[in-house]
Parts: sequence; structure tokens; C-alpha cells
Amino acid sequence: MESSLNDALKKAKRKHLLKIIITSIIVVLILLPIFYKTGNYFAAKSSTKLHEKLFLHNAIAEPNIYIDSQVTSSSSMFGGNIITNRSKNINGYVVQWSTLTSSYDWFRVNIDTNELVPGSHWSDTESYEYDKQTKSKSATFYHPSIKKYYDGVQNELGEVSEMENHVAEVAISFDKPYTLQEIQAKIPDNLNIVWLYMASPISDESKGPAGMPVYGFELSDNLKESYSSFVDGLKEYDSNGDDETIQEFLKVNKNKQFSEVKILGVMLTGKTNNFKGLENQDFIRGASVGATAQIVPYIKPEK
Repeated sequence: MESSLNDALKKAKRKHLLKIIITSIIVVLILLPIFYKTGNYFAAKSSTKLHEKLFLHNAIAEPNIYIDSQVTSSSSMFGGNIITNRSKNINGYVVQWSTLTSSYDWFRVNIDTNELVPGSHWSDTESYEYDKQTKSKSATFYHPSIKKYYDGVQNELGEVSEMENHVAEVAISFDKPYTLQEIQAKIPDNLNIVWLYMASPISDESKGPAGMPVYGFELSDNLKESYSSFVDGLKEYDSNGDDETIQEFLKVNKNKQFSEVKILGVMLTGKTNNFKGLENQDFIRGASVGATAQIVPYIKPEK
């Protein structure tokens, strides 16, 4: 009798265990598609957010840098990467610039700041910043309110104008802010004004590059629309109001027309010999050469 009772208990346990296994399988089969769909939803949402942040950053904080393509890579329901291929337009010559590999998951998006911040070269005779992938020299802007830079305020107009058969980009920093109309009267017609330097943090640059962002936008035919998009971009980029530089710029220029807004510098492109016309000009505080390209017979410069 005791044996029969034990057999009955074992049989009941086996049935109970079987029920648990079957129930678990059914629950897993039901939850898997829900989990997969939910994971893809959050991953897609983060992917879209990262795409938008990358385009926004390029629009307001990347001087003379263009996005050639931006694609999602290595994507899964848990996250993935976004590859941003970038270049520069140097007076009609397309020059390769660093590629960004940014990442996202369900809850976070991470822009590839390592490649956005230029590297620094130091030696006994030279110091300059460069793009980490292409190794091309990065052009540096100098804020008029920062008096001391670690290697001084450079003016490389004399050197770049001596380069033969090349095109170049040069970051021109002014001795004080000017309106666009004042700037256009000072810049020779044989050079392109491609990017306007509007604001940047005032930081201690005396001990080395602080890696501070510069804010500005591409000069276009529709200035009113371009400036309006820039302001909207700043508001979106700093939606929490934490960036003092952005908030101060928005406050100072809140009720101004663009013709009244002061500009700290410009990015110029053109043939190297055309930069000679800017040498020894009092309104130029600094001039930093960036990317260059040799002129070839089959590509005609814009100017």
C-alpha cells in the first residue's frame, strides 16, 4: 500500500512538472515575439534619436564639415552603431575627413566624441591640432575674449599664401566681433566665406587645448533662413538650458535681426595665393590653416 502511494505521488509530481514545463514553453513562445518587438521599438527609437543628434551637431558645431552618408551598422534588437562619413569642401576640392562611429542602445545614445575632438601634436618647434584619422591639420579659431593661448595666437597667412598650386581652408579670427556686412567688405572676392564662427566657451587655453566646441553655421544664399535654423538648432541642442555659452548667445541676440548680430570669425576657402590679400590686416587677430589639397588639371577650383 505504501509502495502504491509512493508511485502515485511520483506520478503526480511528474504530471505537475510536465505541466510547469509545458506552461513555461507556452509563456516563452508568447513572450519572445513581444520582447523582440519591444526591443526593436526601443532600439529604433534610439537609432532615430542618434541620427538626429549627429545631423544637429554637424549643423551647428562642425566648421566646413559635410556629412556624405550616415548609415546604421551592426544593428540588433539591443542597439547598434551609426557610421557617419564626412568630408570637407576646399574651394571645390573634396577632402576626406574623419569617420564617426557612434553607438546606441535602448536607453542611451553616444556620439563619437573621440573623433570629434582633434588630436594635438607637440614638439620643440611646432604645436598644432589635427584630425585623428586623416592626420590633416585642423584649423583653430581664437575667441577675442581669451587673451592667452598655450602656443600664442597664430597667423599663418604668410605661409599658406606661399604654397604653390594648392587650395586651402583658413580659420580667420577677428580682433573684435563684426557684422556680416562689415566682414564682406573686408574679405577679397576671390575667397569663399563658407562658415561663420558665432560663439564658443571662454576657457583657460594657456596650458593646452581645452577641446571646447565652436558654434556657427554654413553661409548660404538665404541668410535669414540659415540664421533662423542655426538659432533653432542651438535651442534644440541645449533644450535643458545647461550650456552657458549657448544661452548667453540666445539671450544677447534674442531681438536682433541677423544684420545686427556680431560674428567672431569666418572659415575661408580658396587658392592659396589669394590669401595674400589678407596679410597684415588689422581686423585679423589670428589665421589658422586647416585642410589643403593640391590643384589638379581635371578639377577646377570654385574661385
